[in-house]
Amino acid sequence: MLCRLSIRDIVLIDRLDIDFTRGLSVLTGETGAGKSILLDAFALALGARGDQGLVRQGAEQGQVTAVFELPRSHPARSLIAAQGIVAEDELILRRVQLVDGRTRAFVNDQPVSVQALKELGSALVEIHGQHDERALIDAATHRRLLDAYGGLESQAAGLAALWAARREAEAAAEAHRAAVARARAEGEWLRHAVDELTALAPEAGEDAALAARRAAMMQAEKVAGDLREAYETVVGNAVASSLSAAIRRLERRQSQAPELIEPAVKSLDAALNALEETRTHLETALRAAAADPVELERVEERLFALRAAARKYNVPVDALAALAEKYKSEVALIDAGEEKLRQLEAQAQAAQSAYRKAAEALSKARAKAAQALDRAVNVELRPLKLERAKFMTRIERDAAATGPDGLDHVEFWVETNPGTRPGPLMKVASGGELARFLLALKVALADRGSAPTLVFDEIDTGVGGAVADAIGVRLTQLARDVQVLAVTHAPQVAARADRHYLIGKDALENGRRVTVRVTELTAERRREEIARMLAGAEITNEARAAAARLIKAAG
Repeated sequence: MLCRLSIRDIVLIDRLDIDFTRGLSVLTGETGAGKSILLDAFALALGARGDQGLVRQGAEQGQVTAVFELPRSHPARSLIAAQGIVAEDELILRRVQLVDGRTRAFVNDQPVSVQALKELGSALVEIHGQHDERALIDAATHRRLLDAYGGLESQAAGLAALWAARREAEAAAEAHRAAVARARAEGEWLRHAVDELTALAPEAGEDAALAARRAAMMQAEKVAGDLREAYETVVGNAVASSLSAAIRRLERRQSQAPELIEPAVKSLDAALNALEETRTHLETALRAAAADPVELERVEERLFALRAAARKYNVPVDALAALAEKYKSEVALIDAGEEKLRQLEAQAQAAQSAYRKAAEALSKARAKAAQALDRAVNVELRPLKLERAKFMTRIERDAAATGPDGLDHVEFWVETNPGTRPGPLMKVASGGELARFLLALKVALADRGSAPTLVFDEIDTGVGGAVADAIGVRLTQLARDVQVLAVTHAPQVAARADRHYLIGKDALENGRRVTVRVTELTAERRREEIARMLAGAEITNEARAAAARLIKAAG
């Protein structure tokens, strides 16, 4: 609720502080006393459009501060948290209007945007009057109010969650669908690459091994002739046979001169062994150097095939094996992607079905709640001298226009007289009728879908005593659940107030300028003010007696 309103240097207000409590508080005063200035200043603190004309003449800036007490569970606290503002028990809204037309907004002394202040102000206060554009005439609020009346907020919140889940599922399916389409476009090429690389079957390190083998085979052709000539020299000239014969002859003479022959025989024997070893090495070398044209051609074909593939796929030869595995994985992903797409599309369809089912159920519940709301409001119209009028909740259902709020466009319509064309509340009802329609609607809604503070600006204008009393009864009824502030000219309304504030003007600087003052009235002064409202300029004893009767009857 609103606890305190402080105004500095706004139009005719020099310095003003008002404390408020729960229940019904009324503000009265003569025409021109400053009631409109007070409400304009309050609206400025709630985020209304600023105007340099609001700054008191001679001042550099004006300022309005509104202090609220909020329960922990109030929705406004989530708005505060979204702004990163810490609030314990008190919530302080402050608006500074500069003389150059600029404004600054603060919540608990932290700067915020005017839009954030306005959003927070709308959650805290509703201002209703004959020409007030911030009241229930905004059709954008009607669906929310109907849901509040029918106790459908949790159902509506669930539908909004299903809508978000549906959009998320559809977005996921669409994103994967695009990915699959791109993969399909590349799929044919990928499959061809996999087939080609699989057939090639490259192995890591194969390029170096083949290159070394080819080089060795090509070098072998050049040395084979020399190896053959050496072999023929060793084998073809019968050197081994001659050495063997020489060894045998010397061995027969060895007994005659052993000290001379034995060393020579050992040397000749070593030479013969070395010659045999040389022959063996030359034979091995000749076999190794034997160039097989078919084998060389096979090695070269394999090496050239690997290098051609490396150039085609723009990778080193040794990376071909890994590339083949990568392409195989991508082809597998394409195949798996098709299956995943079918799953995501099924999930999106399920989310759509769940949303549609919940939207249909909410739409039916809204139609039922609308009938009950219409009955409740129409019951309130007769005491408010609108017995020939009719209130109706118009629901237009568009199955194609889905959204987080469902399928329904909700708007409050009225018919002011039988036989007349019904239409939207704002367009059909006159100023006085509009205020009473809004009051009847607020009474029907009671504390459901309502801000914690309601302000009614002269909704009793132009009505008689019985209707004014009916308005007072309904304001009192509302004040049981929410805080109600009423600017009124009706003594019947003022008599029912829990707090009564008198708005007037004081002269300053020897009458050179004036300032608006607001005084909370004691019981005696309150009776005097209600008597003035009854009698006019000259207050009579009869008026005082009538005022006392009104206060007693209201009590």
